[in-house]
Amino acid sequence: MTLWGAGARLVDAAGGRTLAGDELDAEVARVAVALGELPVGVLFARMSVDLASVLRYLGAVEAHRAVALIDPALDADVLAGLITRFRPAAVLAAPDAPAPEGYTASGDNWLRDSADGVKPHPDLAVLLPTSGSTGNPKLVRLSRTGLLANAEAIAEVLHVDSAEIAPTCLPLHYSYGLSVLNSHLVRGATVVIEASGVLGRGFWDAVTEYGITSLSGVPYHYEMLRRLKFDPAKYPTLRTLTQAGGKLRDELVVEFNDKMRAVGGRMYVMYGQTEASPRMTTVPAERLADKIGSAGPALPGGAFSVRRDDGVETTHPKIVGEVVYRGLNVMMGYADDEAGLAAGDECGGLLATGDLGYLDEEGYLFITGRLKRIGKVFGNRVSLDDLEHAVRQAAVGIEVVAAVAAGDKVVLFAELPEGDGAKAICKDASRALADRLHLHTSGFDVRPIDTVPLLASGKIDYRSLEGRV
Repeated sequence: MTLWGAGARLVDAAGGRTLAGDELDAEVARVAVALGELPVGVLFARMSVDLASVLRYLGAVEAHRAVALIDPALDADVLAGLITRFRPAAVLAAPDAPAPEGYTASGDNWLRDSADGVKPHPDLAVLLPTSGSTGNPKLVRLSRTGLLANAEAIAEVLHVDSAEIAPTCLPLHYSYGLSVLNSHLVRGATVVIEASGVLGRGFWDAVTEYGITSLSGVPYHYEMLRRLKFDPAKYPTLRTLTQAGGKLRDELVVEFNDKMRAVGGRMYVMYGQTEASPRMTTVPAERLADKIGSAGPALPGGAFSVRRDDGVETTHPKIVGEVVYRGLNVMMGYADDEAGLAAGDECGGLLATGDLGYLDEEGYLFITGRLKRIGKVFGNRVSLDDLEHAVRQAAVGIEVVAAVAAGDKVVLFAELPEGDGAKAICKDASRALADRLHLHTSGFDVRPIDTVPLLASGKIDYRSLEGRV
């Protein structure tokens, strides 16, 4: 399985180096040989946004070494727990700290002292943690077939070809960021490795210098770009926007789609999960304006159904239930520890997403919430996602908000400057929710916060907020 096609290029913006053709092949082969000599077991690769990390990833895949892509900012205790449970053959680009028991530091890596270990299943290519920087994450097991099938399907619907130049504007340990890398390399396109992200000055300099053609972001990025008054007319080569990682407000979809159409560009809204390697849908750019609110139809090779409360699956339009996806890109399963690495495919291409939604008459998916994103207010079940949406729609001055369950009430953290004005806005938001749901205002504890905490992926760090209630 080779993830890069003829003509693929890696451009290192920080180092000024470009790898392509025979030189790219040779560099990946060099890394693959070194990784192939390590003891049996999974590899842990701490994935910074740099050329070395990309080469480690490509080298591991080329060497048929299962590799877990790890956030370099992962809490030390969480990393230690993962090492204990999965006993990796090596931790690549290890932290600047003493090696844990059973490991020896060697250059930038920690190498396991013991040669004994569990041999991962031969189909296993990549493992990604299920949660952010805290907790006790499981690892999602992604197959070579699934990764390649998803990369090809994404490239097809986004019309990626060798002329495209995509930046690494998302973390590479995040499934969305990884899929941008895969779907461009597989079509022989160029990937510019630039670490500052879409909110950094260096990114926009790189857009101009390298003629970057696309930008990928999660909802938070688009909220911030709106505040920064993003104007695509300033960047003549940038003509494609893609959005995933959660539902973007309909009004922002309209706004950014209109901006791109005005300069002859295009916008794609997508939906996915890490467990699907990771994307499942894309709204065609030419249909976005008349499908506002939709996540789109299934990618080529995939299919959706909806599971009703009685367990029956249906594709009948407008039936709301748990969204079920089928496709080659569905994970092999989860791994809780080292023994789970040897397991084969336990999902059979079927993924119960945990999302609630429905299909329309054309098979376009609409997500309405999460099964587990539920809170209770005085015994009444409420969708936390719906509450966030209601606060933004209330026109009280809150644009960024995160809701978490807190016993018999809900706490909503609103990104606002400190002061009496913030307190008044929060009271207005509480009253708006109370009026909407016909419940007492005390059930909606709206609190100002300087900045809503985010994971490295740009998604809201709900676990961190839960620790504040």
